[in-house]
Amino acid sequence: MKTINLDVRTGGKDVVLDLTDRCADFVRDLGDGLLHVFVPHATAGIAIIETGAGSDDDLLAALADLLPADDRWRHRHGSPGHGRSHVMPGLVPPYASVPVDGGRLALGTWQSICLVDLNVDNHDRTVRLDFLAG
Repeated sequence: MKTINLDVRTGGKDVVLDLTDRCADFVRDLGDGLLHVFVPHATAGIAIIETGAGSDDDLLAALADLLPADDRWRHRHGSPGHGRSHVMPGLVPPYASVPVDGGRLALGTWQSICLVDLNVDNHDRTVRLDFLAG
């Protein structure tokens, strides 16, 4: 297995951050196998979605509807609504796996690998990429 960690800075707002190019660079020339993408944080997730045509903003809007940034959460430290960030990985899991064919991600035409982060209190993220040769 080959592994790298990506250091990612997300900033102080809800974000869907496209990692596809960084993932593609990692698997280039590695042959056939499986890319596993994992974010070792209790308040972030990995989604495979279309980006750039509004779907990323739609995902953030849907999460805001489902998980409002208010004081309803029992987990209450940090910014108002911080508890929602701890619930979000139940909806957007902290991992995804993508087949790799001949060193290329086997994604659909409009699919991108994205980090989803609602935690405005933690701007520094690590994303772990593992390649398992086939």
